Amino acid sequence: MDSEQIQQVRSFNRSVTRRIGVLNDSYLGRGRPLSEARLLFEIGREGAELRDLRTRLSLDSGYLSRLLRSLEAQGLVTSQRAPDDSRVRRATLTRKGLREVEELDRRSEEFATSVLAPLGPSQRDRLVAAMAEVERLMRASAVTIEVVDPGSADARACIEAYLRELDQRFDTGFDPARSPSADPEELTPPAGLFLIARLDEQAVGCGAFKVKGRGIGEIKRMWVAPFARGLGIAQRILDALEAHAVEAGLDVLRLDTNRTLKEAQALYARNGYREIARYNDNPYAHHWFEKTGLQPSKMRRGAKALPKPKGAGSTDA
Repeated sequence: MDSEQIQQVRSFNRSVTRRIGVLNDSYLGRGRPLSEARLLFEIGREGAELRDLRTRLSLDSGYLSRLLRSLEAQGLVTSQRAPDDSRVRRATLTRKGLREVEELDRRSEEFATSVLAPLGPSQRDRLVAAMAEVERLMRASAVTIEVVDPGSADARACIEAYLRELDQRFDTGFDPARSPSADPEELTPPAGLFLIARLDEQAVGCGAFKVKGRGIGEIKRMWVAPFARGLGIAQRILDALEAHAVEAGLDVLRLDTNRTLKEAQALYARNGYREIARYNDNPYAHHWFEKTGLQPSKMRRGAKALPKPKGAGSTDA
């Protein structure tokens, strides 16, 4: 990786943390650090479950507990177990906490104004556009992709969302029973492989392949949640599928797609997949693609076995 890029990221981090007051123990002049103020914002007027707060803020349980104890001691927050599930704890703002969030919100607006005010109109536009782009790319860099059991809860949720979308988008609707199979056992090593993409620990995309014959695989279940599109997740899933296919000894990947899925066709075309003649009887397919030469012959001889999916053999399967 480019060392100059790394140094620029570090410089950016230092500049931003100094400018927004991360190093100050009285964020926005309210007598508490940014971490406590941010937690108040995240609890919000509706309250929040502690496990959701841990996920959203990437906090370990111990640190979150210390922050909550401090806010409770200040009379800003209360936490208690959910009446219908004693395992779940929920944090809510007190009346004092609600007033504090309103004041923090007002001061945050003032601070944002103070950042923009010294700049000319074109500079403001550039800064706001740059901030939006940085936020988008930071979210993209937080996405993780891993091999999972296709029968797991997250995998099933992604597949169900994928099938619902196909049913909505296809002119004739979509009945999975009429299309070529992609059952969990076909997408589990060594028969195949299933990937999940996660953002802030939430499953936001999936992709899979199944082995069709010697050296040949077929891509299945490529999907990204609508709210997460534009972050390059589909490209990363496809890259990961190809890398795993190489490790599995495959050097050809095929797929079929419906004519309404223009974005999918564009993704495959720019990644070297060429349109080929029909190779199956999928009634929903209008285009068939293939990519060959995924690996040189010397890699084929040393191909690795498919990895065991995370969660395989769990009660979710």
